Amino acid sequence: MHEIDNYTFGTKEAKPEKDSLVKRMSRMAEKYKEEGMRRTVECVLLLHNKQHPHVLLLQQGQGQNAVFRLPGGRLRPGEGELEGTRRKLSSKLAPPREAQSQTHQAKWMVEEQLAVWWRPNFETLMCAALACSSPALAPCRPPRLPRSSLCVRRRYPYLPAHVTKPKECKKICMVRLSERQVFAVPKNFKLLAVPIFELYDNAARYGPVIASLPHLVSRYEFAFVASVPAALAEAAPTGQAKPKPQQGDDAAADT
Repeated sequence: MHEIDNYTFGTKEAKPEKDSLVKRMSRMAEKYKEEGMRRTVECVLLLHNKQHPHVLLLQQGQGQNAVFRLPGGRLRPGEGELEGTRRKLSSKLAPPREAQSQTHQAKWMVEEQLAVWWRPNFETLMCAALACSSPALAPCRPPRLPRSSLCVRRRYPYLPAHVTKPKECKKICMVRLSERQVFAVPKNFKLLAVPIFELYDNAARYGPVIASLPHLVSRYEFAFVASVPAALAEAAPTGQAKPKPQQGDDAAADT
C-alpha cells in the first residue's frame, strides 16, 4: 500500500445528478422493467497515511446534505464486470482523455470481489418510516434514522429468502493503486481519504456498505510503502489539494 504523497489530485468538469432521489427511484423502476436487474459495482481504493489504511471516498454535497460514496456505478446491459468497473473508475477519477498521457493514464488493477449487496425493491427506509409513523399505526415505532439522512436505500449483504426477483445486485471489489497515479474528480464532488477507524461502526454516517469495509479488509496483511520523491514528467491537473484524513461534516448514508 502506497502513501498518499505519491498521488496527485485535480478536478475536471462537473457531473450533475440526472434527477432528484425520488425521481431516481422511479427511473430505476422503469429501467428494471426494460433491462431487468440493475448491476452496479463499487470499488475500494486504499492508500496509507502514517502507516494507517485510508479509503478513497467521493463526497457530494455539504453539511447535513452530504453523501459519501465509493467510486463506481451502474453497468450497462451486457457489459462485462471488469470492463464496466474500469469504465466507471475512469469516469469518476481519471483525468479527461484529452489531458491524459502515458505518464498520467490511470491503470486500474481490479482484484478480488469483497462483498455482494442486494436490493429487494425500490423502497427506502425513510419512506417506510413515514408510513409506519402514521396515526393509524401508532403502536409501530419507525426505525431511528440519521438526522441528516434524506433517504436511505434498503440493501442487504444477503438475498432474503422470499425475494425471487431482486432489483439490484451491487458488487464491492478491491482495486490496487499504482505506485504513482493522477486523479481528477468532477468539480461537484470531493475526494476524501478517510481512515479505517473513522468508518468502523459508523453506519449512521457512512451507511452500512461503507461502514462494513473495516471488516472486509481486516483479513489483509498490508505492507506500507514509504513515499519516494519523484518528479512527474508532465504537469498534473490542478484545482484540488490532496485529500487528507478528515472527520467531515454530518452526512447522509451512502446512496
